[in-house]
Amino acid sequence: MRALISVYDRRGLEVFARELAELGVELVTTGGSTETYLRELGLDPTSIEVPQMLGGRVKTLHPRVHAGILARRDLEEDVATLVETGIEPIDLVVVNLYPFTSDPGVELIDVGGPAMLRAAAKNFAHVAAVCDPDDYDAVIAELRERNELSAETRRGLAAKVFAHTSAYDGAIARWLGGDDFFPERLVPAFVKELELVYGENPHQRAAYYRGADAACHLLSDVEKLHGRDLSFINLYDLAAARGLLAELGDQAACVIVKHANPCGVAVAGTVDEAYELAYAGDPLSAFGMVIALNRPVGAALGESLAQRFIDVLYAPGYEPAGLEALQRKADTRILQGPAIEPGGLDAKRVPGGILVQETDSLLEARDQMELVCGVLDEDGWQDVLFAWAVCKHVSSNAIVLARNRQAVGIGAGQQSRVDAVRLAVDKAIERGHDLNGAVLASDAFFPFADGPQLALEAGVRAVIQPGGSKRDSEVVAAVGKAGAAMVFTHHRHFRH
Repeated sequence: MRALISVYDRRGLEVFARELAELGVELVTTGGSTETYLRELGLDPTSIEVPQMLGGRVKTLHPRVHAGILARRDLEEDVATLVETGIEPIDLVVVNLYPFTSDPGVELIDVGGPAMLRAAAKNFAHVAAVCDPDDYDAVIAELRERNELSAETRRGLAAKVFAHTSAYDGAIARWLGGDDFFPERLVPAFVKELELVYGENPHQRAAYYRGADAACHLLSDVEKLHGRDLSFINLYDLAAARGLLAELGDQAACVIVKHANPCGVAVAGTVDEAYELAYAGDPLSAFGMVIALNRPVGAALGESLAQRFIDVLYAPGYEPAGLEALQRKADTRILQGPAIEPGGLDAKRVPGGILVQETDSLLEARDQMELVCGVLDEDGWQDVLFAWAVCKHVSSNAIVLARNRQAVGIGAGQQSRVDAVRLAVDKAIERGHDLNGAVLASDAFFPFADGPQLALEAGVRAVIQPGGSKRDSEVVAAVGKAGAAMVFTHHRHFRH
């Protein structure tokens, strides 16, 4: 057996190359740094004599390399050609590519590496292609056991090669396309990060894939400290919770999510207070919750959280006593990690394709808004800004009622905006919240005054909404007549 080795990433190569040599595999190179490295290890690779030119740009693109890889061993004509030309067959191709995604540039666009890998993968009936150092151990184990690699293994390695080179080409295409968010051909690439215990339902298999060249992703630098395996819904809800948490500013904050919608949100002087207020916003919905905090969990908060049924808890850190209290619940998934950075593209599957848009990373500042009627003091402004941030992360049609930076009523996913208001008001009253002096946020404009009227009758003193309806004047007049204030943001935030 002959193994052609040409790698940029030498991770694990020393052990792998030595074990191949111990198994009697002939190591082959095309010169360059890989050959130098193997010789420094005391190994004696065979060098395929190929002409090099153009500063090394042309080296492995030669029949002595590719004929040895592509020859079909069960075809007499191919075997005869190798004999006539003095080219020896290659049985194992060990190649990894220049690290284009970490440092994009023309000189890091690998040409010879992908060509060798694709050739080996095409000829998987006779040749094994290894592009990932993580596969070295499995390859060695099978060679020790069988003295060859099975057809199933070669086919699996070939599939991995084509996925790998496809992702590599996609990264290059995206780089060459520059700032064009919507090229004629969208070539996304994802890498499996985590097998999930199940999907939206237990009978559905699921996995989490991160963007292959994403600078950060949902589980970047996230450590699981305790609890059961993560499910599809856990991660979907965690994404919702972390996304909202990132927009609540520097104050201590708590976000509680159920089924991708916030059901409890608050900011306060301490994270303990923020949690208590968020939970009190809708304790009925918070059963089996996903919680995200932007401050470490101390001993007292850990004890308090341990009294609740929590599916996932996310925080930047945990004091030992707080973590110990939480770990008494065997099932609670305890995660530790940093804040998330919004941005990039958002995609939704539809039959036969996907809908792609920029992520909604806009959150209007106070000086971009327009007070169209009434008066707001500083506390009032803080409440409407808080309610607006929360409303952006609620499924449309969305209504959020808030008071003293605490969400007290949320109407989510309603076909009618009036129904969304009614639901938010009814939930707030049923949970025992006083709506006198509360504020209302709506993710899109009110086409009629009937929606705000329900909230005004319940005691709401201010409304924040995008504006832009043909009947804006009627809606503003109704709010002004009730002695309340209204703010236009001039941007809507639908979330479907």
